[in-house]
Amino acid sequence: MKKDFYEVLGISKGADAAAIKKAYRKKAIEYHPDKNPGDKSAEEKFKIAAEAYEILSDPNKKAKYDQMGHSAFDGSGGFGGGGGHAGMNMDDIFSQFGDIFGSAFGGGGGFSSGGGGQRRTKGSNLRIKVKLTLEEIANGVEKKVKVKRKVQAPGVSYKTCSTCNGQGQVMRVTNTILGRMQSASTCPTCNGSGQILDKKPSEADSQGMIVEDETVSIKIPAGVVDGMQLKVSNKGNDAPGNSIPGDLIVAIEELEHEFLKREGENLHYDLYISFPEAILGVSKDIEAINGKVRIKLEEGIQSGKILRLKGKGIPNINGYASGDLLVHVNVWTPKTMNKEQKSFFENNINDEHFIPNPEKSDKSFFEKVKDMFS
Repeated sequence: MKKDFYEVLGISKGADAAAIKKAYRKKAIEYHPDKNPGDKSAEEKFKIAAEAYEILSDPNKKAKYDQMGHSAFDGSGGFGGGGGHAGMNMDDIFSQFGDIFGSAFGGGGGFSSGGGGQRRTKGSNLRIKVKLTLEEIANGVEKKVKVKRKVQAPGVSYKTCSTCNGQGQVMRVTNTILGRMQSASTCPTCNGSGQILDKKPSEADSQGMIVEDETVSIKIPAGVVDGMQLKVSNKGNDAPGNSIPGDLIVAIEELEHEFLKREGENLHYDLYISFPEAILGVSKDIEAINGKVRIKLEEGIQSGKILRLKGKGIPNINGYASGDLLVHVNVWTPKTMNKEQKSFFENNINDEHFIPNPEKSDKSFFEKVKDMFS
């Protein structure tokens, strides 16, 4: 069982953003790989502390965690969308939270990647949009997409930046009324990478990079929603020098279904039946997300009746039960009839069987709408 994030950082639930940041910095410095070379236990604690900070430092994620605990992120949350610290990438931690450490390691905010002391920069992210059908969303799908990535050219080489000595930052000392103040800023020569171009192949740009097409496989879990963003680690652009690639950010676009309408995890289907079918009862094939489902309508079914097919909706993205399929029964009233048909209804217009007489158990339209959203 995963340890409580507040307990991991040694803080209370009422801790503010500054206290959370201070607690994480203390833990991360204690278990940092540069202070504990080769210590797997310390590395694991370092990752757990980073995951705790990633959740608790974000107001939205913190609110979800306070309400649901770890289950709010199992399968889709956690650091980098991986759902757990065991799959976290150390370089992701260094890249995302490096500014918290100040000059504790590597000089003024630079992070090593686990013991070398040399700063590693991260390449820029790439963004794409993936269109999914409702069937793909309901079942999960693996998509292969072609992206154009910047990568270091074959044969390119870099050398340590002489301006910052590979730290990626330069220190400045300013005399103030309070005394000498030291500050760090990004190295203007290497732009923070700690390295500069040494040998450049002819096909490379001024930073030693080329553009390549790459086919990336994206595993999309069931239950995603329109507008959701997924991350594929290390499939963005490279950066010059000693770097790690950025990420590929995948935005989900849901395509409209011909028959089904989605509302969260529930699906809605409009079923139209004839007047005789409503009187006599009938069996009908319903268009569900994974094929047709046969349902039986009782005799005398009323227009506006809603039938709920449990578990025939969209799966919850966190692995909980699936939503339902709500079938809305609509009795179709013909606009034209022949003389014989019209005469039949004229002769029976005052018959007691045709006079509306709703039972107390028959809910009104507004009551049905209320039930749907309760």
